[in-house]
Amino acid sequence: MNWYQKIFKEYWNPYVAISLAGLISALYFGLTGTVWAVTGEFTRFGGHFLQWFGVNVSEWAYFDLVGIEGSPIGRTDGWIVIGMLVGALIMILLSNSFKIRVPNQKRRLVQGLIGGVIAGFGARLALGCNLAAFFTGVPQFSFHAWIFMVATAVGTYFGVKVVSTKWWLGKPNLKKGAGKVTLKRKQKKSNLQPILGLLVSCVYVGVIIYFFVTGSNLLAIGAIAGALFGILIERGQICFTSAFRDMWISGRAVMSKAIAVGMMVSVVLTFILIQTGSAQIIKIAAPSTVIGGLLFGFGIVLAGGCETGMMYRAMEGQILFWVVGVGNIIGATLLAYGWDHLGIFNALAKDWAAVNLIEEWGPTGALLGTLGMLALWFLFSSWWEKRFRYGSGITKQETQKLATKEV
Repeated sequence: MNWYQKIFKEYWNPYVAISLAGLISALYFGLTGTVWAVTGEFTRFGGHFLQWFGVNVSEWAYFDLVGIEGSPIGRTDGWIVIGMLVGALIMILLSNSFKIRVPNQKRRLVQGLIGGVIAGFGARLALGCNLAAFFTGVPQFSFHAWIFMVATAVGTYFGVKVVSTKWWLGKPNLKKGAGKVTLKRKQKKSNLQPILGLLVSCVYVGVIIYFFVTGSNLLAIGAIAGALFGILIERGQICFTSAFRDMWISGRAVMSKAIAVGMMVSVVLTFILIQTGSAQIIKIAAPSTVIGGLLFGFGIVLAGGCETGMMYRAMEGQILFWVVGVGNIIGATLLAYGWDHLGIFNALAKDWAAVNLIEEWGPTGALLGTLGMLALWFLFSSWWEKRFRYGSGITKQETQKLATKEV
């Protein structure tokens, strides 16, 4: 059926997908008082793992900051992560596109782990990843989010430089018969995956109904929001890594522009919620924000995906991104240990202020200023896309000069 093809077989317009994500993230903030975030929960996963082996992490200062009480199924943040994975998986199964995939070059698994560790460490150093310290941080009018965004962009630039080198790429995995064209009969795909997708959907809806019936309304909201985020990131192929990386490599800026538009939507609705009584979430703007952003941007390029891209690709069956996820948890847990044990907080974050743009610029100034900066980001992305030619790094002006010389 045509509608089935449009919804489940074809990827959605990224502008629509990210704008919907921005709308839902603002509504989620209004209903729960918290924001769309994942790496804080990754850090708790690491803490729980250590607790299983008898490590008393409750005395670590970082877990005083982010909390570690309960379990993932008893926290709204836990259901955001679970929901994102389940929502993405449902759409993948319904589109009949799940397939276990292992990188041809096994070195990519090691590289993915390293990138994941660096990205996880950087995200928690900055007190948030591309979501809490960026996509949902800017709509909170927290100045630290802008610092993180710029630092992440710079970090991805250097990451691209590294992954473009021969020693990182390694030798191509050439197989006998490569380059030959082989005609095969088109095999009809099994309907098992869509059936499994429907079953998973029914079970998940049952869990949500159970939460509402038992009065666990916040958990139900977290489960709903998480699933919606998972659906949107998978169908829209939302990946913050590609938003920056593509600009440096090919000049393609569709994802970057779409993210700017989605954040504008979120900014307006979040502003209304704040003005009607919702409490902002403002984080410190410190050297830790800059360093964390640089490490995060660098790490996500080495890994090949950010937290959103990693999660839906893992659900597609790409083993690499399960490894990246493990790396994220390891990196976040290492930061949690080093926060007080290695003096990271005292060296990079202590005594730095949390800057609230609404307090600094006034409500109208903060709204117009934030929307104006996002508009400038959109225009810069458009300009960059137009001047960049064919992934070679050659601008239009340089191309014209080369053409003139050839003539």
